[in-house]
Amino acid sequence: QVQLVESGGGLVQPGGSLRLSCAASGIVFGLYGLAWYRQAPGKQREAVAGITSGSTATYADSVKGRFTVSRDNTKNTVYLQMDSLKPEDTAAYYCNAKLGFNDFWGQGTQVTVSS
Repeated sequence: QVQLVESGGGLVQPGGSLRLSCAASGIVFGLYGLAWYRQAPGKQREAVAGITSGSTATYADSVKGRFTVSRDNTKNTVYLQMDSLKPEDTAAYYCNAKLGFNDFWGQGTQVTVSS
């Protein structure tokens, strides 16, 4: 049974930081491409950052220079370090693991940026 479990969300003031984690089980983690998506109320889900099995990272323009994605294959975990947070970063954040036709999602963790 595949599970992706996100953690680390919460309420933070503008300019603050959070680190999200996504722990995976039931997959050969090192083979999968991993990504973080987010969905704000009334908006479509959007890709935020991704990291390949070879640890090449990509970012949405809106988070470049502020967010950092990383993976630890020894812990089957992918991280999203979020710095200089803005109110517009408020959303539910989801992790995704993909390999070919295998496509798995976590349940999401809420990030709220507000003073």
